[in-house]
Amino acid sequence: MDDKQARIRLAPATEDDVGLVLWFIKQLAEYERAPNQVTATEELLRKNLFGPHPFAHVVLAYVTVDGVEQPAGFALYFYNFSTWVGQPGLYLEDLFVCSEFRNLGIGKRLLVHLAQTARERECGRMEWVVLDWNEPSIQFYLSLGAKQMKEWIINRISGPALEHLADL
Repeated sequence: MDDKQARIRLAPATEDDVGLVLWFIKQLAEYERAPNQVTATEELLRKNLFGPHPFAHVVLAYVTVDGVEQPAGFALYFYNFSTWVGQPGLYLEDLFVCSEFRNLGIGKRLLVHLAQTARERECGRMEWVVLDWNEPSIQFYLSLGAKQMKEWIINRISGPALEHLADL
């Protein structure tokens, strides 16, 4: 399939899309070689993405080929805040495009959409992480003007360590 045959449509996810969002999350986990690490459920996603206080937003990408529209990818993002810049930032948690729809410009369309959203919300920056072995994505992000922040190290506390820290 080439991009001259495909039409791309982006749409914000709704509560009715929870199953599709979870499916994309599981597909991403497969791609990232960590399928057993997904503990998200439709119930958790419904509560945390579409409940009274949503913690994140999802944009879905659809491709229409020969009159048939199919889900092709997604981006999940949320807002953070930079004290140094004094402005919010847009943090891209996940971006995924199904293998059969890659090289159609879907990933770029999703990132452009997020950049436009960041600009509209007066964000000072967009940030995300990429696995060090994911060279195609690294090159793609660099080609769009992303700058690697190699001096920063990601820290995480989860599971029992989070419980322990909360109990101190």
